[in-house]
Amino acid sequence: MALLRKINRVLLVLLVLMVCLLLHSTFLRASTRPKLSDRWKSFGKAPQVPDADAVVPVIICSSEERMGASMATINSVKSNTDASVFFYIVTLRDAVKPTKFYIEKSKLKGIRYKIVEFNPMVLKGKVKPDSSRPDLLHPLNFVRYYLPLLDISHKRVIYLDDDVIVQANIRDLFNIKLKPGHAAAFASDCDLPSTHEMVRSIGMQTTYMGFLDYRKKAVRDLGIHPRDCSFNPGVFVADIDEWKKQKITKQLEKWMEENFRQNIYSSAMAGGVATPPMLIVFHDKFTTVDPMWHVRHLGWSPDARYSENYLQEARLLHWNGPFKPWSYPAVHLDLWEKWYVPDPSGKFSLERPESDS
Repeated sequence: MALLRKINRVLLVLLVLMVCLLLHSTFLRASTRPKLSDRWKSFGKAPQVPDADAVVPVIICSSEERMGASMATINSVKSNTDASVFFYIVTLRDAVKPTKFYIEKSKLKGIRYKIVEFNPMVLKGKVKPDSSRPDLLHPLNFVRYYLPLLDISHKRVIYLDDDVIVQANIRDLFNIKLKPGHAAAFASDCDLPSTHEMVRSIGMQTTYMGFLDYRKKAVRDLGIHPRDCSFNPGVFVADIDEWKKQKITKQLEKWMEENFRQNIYSSAMAGGVATPPMLIVFHDKFTTVDPMWHVRHLGWSPDARYSENYLQEARLLHWNGPFKPWSYPAVHLDLWEKWYVPDPSGKFSLERPESDS
């Protein structure tokens, strides 16, 4: 009997050891399992934020070919505020090192930032090639769809396109009060009556009719009136928790896939393929931003101009359209160029007409 008890004790100890080993193995696998956000890697200065409520987080994309544009945007933001701004700079793998070099070797070296690498493979099967304006199909144009999946640590963020200049305190835009149930705030295209004549003169649309193909049943079934006011998603404030709750990213991907199948919109219609899914998903479900925080269409014509007084009062300027202020021809170049930060590597340079002298 004594021998049997010893054998039982040994077996019990072995059993306990096996259970412990199994638990340890399971825990180890769980702790090393790649997260969804691992599709985006982070680089650069990322100091801990002691008081997230006191920080204004800004997301901006930086492509290698337009890096000087995003740096001008960053410079304009930081130069016009006393707020603590944290920049999430989203780029592709080939631009990670050049982006960091641009910042660290220029007047921007003191900014607080994190470089986030975007994986374009998430767009596979969702974006159809379109030759009318291939620049609008750049993977970074769709980063705004995937905000909750980026490696960010703030619950509210501002998203800015790289062809934007901020002329006022960015904190004022960040502090906008979102209505209950709204995941984002945009500026409506119908909120600037003083600019309607200029907008019409360059053929820009201000309603859904200019973005969606109402000949398609999938569009008509949405029940959206073609004359409803559109908005431009190049500048917006987002509530990340509400975005997740409403599964906004999944909704946007659904309409990308629908367009891939039956072409319900295209880049030939009023400005690109990134806007229509946002218009569909956020129809009647967004808070409106003060229109002076998004004075746009500056890049739609090399000739049509706003009054100088009006532009001085604007809090944010957006050169959406093909005529960018770092290129030539374009309008209101002086308002953009004052924030330009020369590329320390010399790769990015301004296109300007040669002097007659």
